[in-house]
Amino acid sequence: MMDLKTEYWLIEVDDNDRKKTAFVLLDVFYKFKFMTFGLCNFPATFERIMDKMCLKRNISISNLDDIRMFAQNFREHISHLRWVMRCIHKMDVAQISDKFSFGKKKFAILGTLDDQRGIYPDPLETSPITNFPFPQSVAYVRTFQRLCLY
Repeated sequence: MMDLKTEYWLIEVDDNDRKKTAFVLLDVFYKFKFMTFGLCNFPATFERIMDKMCLKRNISISNLDDIRMFAQNFREHISHLRWVMRCIHKMDVAQISDKFSFGKKKFAILGTLDDQRGIYPDPLETSPITNFPFPQSVAYVRTFQRLCLY
């Protein structure tokens, strides 16, 4: 698994759209040249770039700045890792952070566990619901519902 950093600052905003990022500070007018935090379409734009970059060969799944790679064996994993690294370098939209897991057979991300069986809910995340005592009153049922919504 790879985690990317500074991806927000590496995607250029089209010249025609820069006016949409404008703000005024102390009577000075500013426009962003690169994507920044808070732009409503940034997550979708970045996800589309990641999909174009990494998912052509169906060897990885990206979720914004996280890339997960899958392989049948270690040699294939190295090959996939090289492919993704080349793609990141070629697209020049991200840098790899120091949060990098290499060659693991199982890892947790965003409340899920990933391993050779697939992607499934992390038992640590679901245990408050599965271990909740049987409700004895309406108030307890409401408490359970709120827990499930969280």
